[in-house]
Amino acid sequence: MFNFTADNSYIFSFIVALVATSGSLFYSEVAGFTPCILCWYQRIMMYPQVLLFGMALWKSEEKITDYTFVMSVVGAFIAGYHYLLQIGFLPELPCSATGFSVSCAQVFTMSLGYITIPLMAFTAFVMIILLMAIKKANR
Repeated sequence: MFNFTADNSYIFSFIVALVATSGSLFYSEVAGFTPCILCWYQRIMMYPQVLLFGMALWKSEEKITDYTFVMSVVGAFIAGYHYLLQIGFLPELPCSATGFSVSCAQVFTMSLGYITIPLMAFTAFVMIILLMAIKKANR
């Protein structure tokens, strides 16, 4: 099972990054939710991964594992912090103090009583982290 996952980790990661990016763009461009500062930082860590995995698949490149792993770890920390901020576990940062951003504590969507957009992003980042860890372990 781990060999199958390791062999196809770039494909799976590409799909995860593409779905996360598409969902992010849907929420901002179609649903009209204005991203906060922490949302933008998460986007900065996720959006390039679609291109990285796409190019790696197209050119059969095997050397992006470390880069995408680090980007996903940083993104997961930001998304985890953002989620804890939204559920009220952490005090709010002055995100809206920059003059153009909505509050980072604002919850646009809540599914099943706990799933917010930052939790979805956190899940996507963790999935990529796990896939890259499996890829590295089976080199």
